[in-house]
Amino acid sequence: MLLVTDANAAYRAFSRRHGIAHQYVNLRAGERVRRSSEGAIHVQNVNSYHRRLRDWVARFHGVASRYLPNYLGWRRALDGRRVTSAERLLRLAIKPIHSKG
Repeated sequence: MLLVTDANAAYRAFSRRHGIAHQYVNLRAGERVRRSSEGAIHVQNVNSYHRRLRDWVARFHGVASRYLPNYLGWRRALDGRRVTSAERLLRLAIKPIHSKG
């Protein structure tokens, strides 16, 4: 497993504590992509998703922490283009998001 982050020291400490390989991209220094023999690493997908999620959640004027999984599931359905009609949204809404198995 590889954790790719910006250069914040908290990520380094977290990855060390949990035994996770870690590489970072120093955004403050203008580095957007780091290339190596294994390929390129970047955090732009994460940053893009974070921006879309933050902008979408803003319309609700904050959400309660206990409902956060519901909002994230809703956003995931929208991002995955799984919601193509009102009927599909209703079917997803009444289906358990997290199932054991």
